Amino acid sequence: MATDPAVAAAVADAHRREWAFVLAATARVTRDLDLAEECVQDAYAKALTVWGERGIPRRPGAWLTTTARNRATDELRRRAALHRTLPRLLDRTAGPGPQDPAPEPSGDGEEFPDDRLRLIFTCCHPALAEEAKVALTLRLLCGLTTAEVARAFLVGETAMAARITRAKKKIAAAHIPYRVPPAGELPDRIDAVLTVVHLVFTTGHTAPAGDDLVRRDLVERAVDLARMLRTLLPQDAGVAGLLALILLTDARREARSAEDGRMLLLAEQDRRRWDRAQIDEGLALVREALRPRPPGRFALMAAVAAVHAEAPSWQETDWHEVVALYDLLVQIWPSPVVALNRAVAVGFAAGPAAGLAALDALAAEPQLAGYGYLAAARADFLRRLDRTAEARLAYREALLLTANTVERDFLADRLRALDAAGPG
Repeated sequence: MATDPAVAAAVADAHRREWAFVLAATARVTRDLDLAEECVQDAYAKALTVWGERGIPRRPGAWLTTTARNRATDELRRRAALHRTLPRLLDRTAGPGPQDPAPEPSGDGEEFPDDRLRLIFTCCHPALAEEAKVALTLRLLCGLTTAEVARAFLVGETAMAARITRAKKKIAAAHIPYRVPPAGELPDRIDAVLTVVHLVFTTGHTAPAGDDLVRRDLVERAVDLARMLRTLLPQDAGVAGLLALILLTDARREARSAEDGRMLLLAEQDRRRWDRAQIDEGLALVREALRPRPPGRFALMAAVAAVHAEAPSWQETDWHEVVALYDLLVQIWPSPVVALNRAVAVGFAAGPAAGLAALDALAAEPQLAGYGYLAAARADFLRRLDRTAEARLAYREALLLTANTVERDFLADRLRALDAAGPG
C-alpha cells in the first residue's frame, strides 16, 4: 500500500528536525552506536505505517524517541538472555552484557542535559582519528548520508563509508564512555568538536545536494550546538570564534535568495535584509576571539566574515584586509579550500587575472579535483576577462560537479548568458 504523502512528508520533516535528538537519546540507553542507529532507523520506518493508521502524533520527536528506545530495550534484554543461556566463548564487541561494568555516569549533571552534546564528545574521543571524529558525528548527529559526509570531506563515498564503519567499531571495542568529558580533558577534545559543529553549519548553509540552497534544520542545529559549547566553555577563544563565524555568516541567510528562488551572490544581496542583531553579537565575539596570540583558525575565519558584515556595500569591501586574513589562515590551517577562498579574494583585491593565476596554481591539488567551486570561480574570472570560450568550458565543468539545484540553476543562467553573447 502506498504511503500517504502527508505522512511521508511528516516523517521526512521529523528526520531533518529530530534525528539528532532521537539517536542521541537512544544511544544513551544502548551505549552502542550501531544498535542505536538501527533502532532509530526502525522507528522512522515504523512511523511510515503507524502514523498512516493512527495519525501523525502531536510531538513526532517524542514518539520516535520512545519507539526507538523501546526497541533498544527489547534488543538489550534479548542479548542479555542470550548471554545467560549460551557459553560466552567470544570477546564481547557490542552492548553491556550481564557481567559487563555498568556504563559510566554522564558526569555533566543537569547543567548540560542535551544528549546531543554527549554524542558529539563520544564521537570526538581521542581514541579516534581526527577525520573519523568529524565524519562519524556528521553521520550520526545530523543524519547525513554517507555521500553527503563524503562531499563535505572532498573524498569518495566508498572511502567515507569505510572510515565511518571503522570509527564505530573502535568506539564499541574500546568501550568509549557516552558522556561529556571532565573539565581537565576538555581542551584536548574541543577542537575536534568545533570542527564538527562548523561542518554541520557549512553543510546546512549551502546544502551539498537537493532543491534548497539552505538546510535550515542543520544551520539551526549548528547555532544551537555552538551556543551550548559557549555555555560549556565561556572563556574558550575557539568557541567564541566559531559562534561568531556562524552568526556573521548566517546573518545573510534571508538575503541569499531572490523572491523567485534565484541564488544571489554577496555583491547582489540587499544588506538591509541582513540580521543586524546577529551581526552585532558576532562582532563582539570576534573581538573576544582575536585577543589570544596567535589567533585560532575560527577567529580568523570569523574576522573575514566580520569584514563583509561591516562593509556598507560590496564596492566598499576591504578585499586587501580579507587577503591578509587568509594569508594568516593559510599559515595555521593549510587547507585546499582555504587556499581556494584566498585565491578568490585575490581576484577581487588585485583583479581577475591575478585571481585566475592563484586559482590555476591550485589545479594540481587532488582534494579540489572534484570540487565544483574551483571550476565555478575559474569560470567567473574567465568571464570577467572576456575569455568566453574558456569560461563556457569552466561553467560546464562546474555544472557536472554541482548537485544543489539552486546552485546549478545559477551556473546554468551564467552559461546561457555567455551563449547569448555569441562566440568568444
